[in-house]
Amino acid sequence: MLLPTALLALIGLLHPSLAYAPLSDDTLQQLPSPGDDFDIHKGAILAPILRTRVSGTPGNAQVLQHFIDFFEKHLPHWEITLHNSTSTTPVSNGKEIAFVNFIATRDPPGSKVGEVARLALAAHYDSKLTPHGFIGATDSAAPCAMILHAARSIDMALTKKWESAEGADDLELEEQRGVQILLLDGEEAFKVWTDDDSLYGARALASHWESLPHPTLSTYRTPLDSISLFMLLDLLGSSSPNVPSYFRTTHWAYKHMADLETRLRKLGAFKSSPNHPTKFAKRKAKNPKAKPRAEQPFLVDANKGNNEFYGGFVQDDHVPFMARGVEILHMIPTPFPRVWHELDDDGEHLDMDTVEDWTRLVTAFVAEWMELEGFFDFKEGKRKDEYVATGKSEL
Repeated sequence: MLLPTALLALIGLLHPSLAYAPLSDDTLQQLPSPGDDFDIHKGAILAPILRTRVSGTPGNAQVLQHFIDFFEKHLPHWEITLHNSTSTTPVSNGKEIAFVNFIATRDPPGSKVGEVARLALAAHYDSKLTPHGFIGATDSAAPCAMILHAARSIDMALTKKWESAEGADDLELEEQRGVQILLLDGEEAFKVWTDDDSLYGARALASHWESLPHPTLSTYRTPLDSISLFMLLDLLGSSSPNVPSYFRTTHWAYKHMADLETRLRKLGAFKSSPNHPTKFAKRKAKNPKAKPRAEQPFLVDANKGNNEFYGGFVQDDHVPFMARGVEILHMIPTPFPRVWHELDDDGEHLDMDTVEDWTRLVTAFVAEWMELEGFFDFKEGKRKDEYVATGKSEL
């Protein structure tokens, strides 16, 4: 990932018919925490990703299998697709290296191809070839884990929402919305970042989807056209991230996410906040006159004006999609974390409070996008998790 020097000309706005409904404070506070699933040594979601996983290697294949197993076990209603491509690299001596993108999609039941607008949640799962032994916890094992947890957290609410309707055919067009997860392979350069040595999986997938037409007269012409918003997570998991709003046309979505962050902080649900109840209580115990401290938001550009977008952005997996007209919301800090492309970008150097906060924030954003208020049953979700843990297949 490099900061380009060229400016990007941005035109157009998100489709005005897209709906977005806030969650209640009660729902925000009850969104499930990943808990032990994010334990860096034995957590069921995060630990299997915290390993070297260079594209074309056994470690990469094992992480891909982890994704497949997770969805098959916990999220059977999601459609899994693997997109395969090959390419030579500057270090492969002419040998074709395999790149495999993992795609999981959940659309309303009975919906037709080309009639569903989707929120795409994306991250790359490969790790960098050098330095030898590089893990890439923020880059991007933790973001992948955040997305898996978010998908599991909203799954039952999606089912309940869609079952409450008379049928997909009775839903208004703006209700024909789904969620798509893109865990992309080959983001990292093998030698030096160039247009050819980077984004291998993303470039192949964007090109393939551009040339894959939906049936004639479909509302959305191609799988690319079906993406209402491409939200890319990268380099998340270090403390005190500073994430700008990069694109004017998706600033409205950024502002929704910033509003969620503000609400979560006020509700005491952000573990990294200096005013989280446990931290504030400790300060009060030492100093009864202690007062709340100033909050340092992750999303720093909530009040950014339209005339303050100058076109700079960070090169990442979104670029091939953006070049084809897809709207992008890029969740990546500037400056990059101190551990960027260093050996200590590993599990031990993750700030787990920050990881959990990002996870809750992403989950809440997806739930609001899909208008899931009123469809969560947190007791039922807990019972289902307990059954899975005991190996039972039915409630």
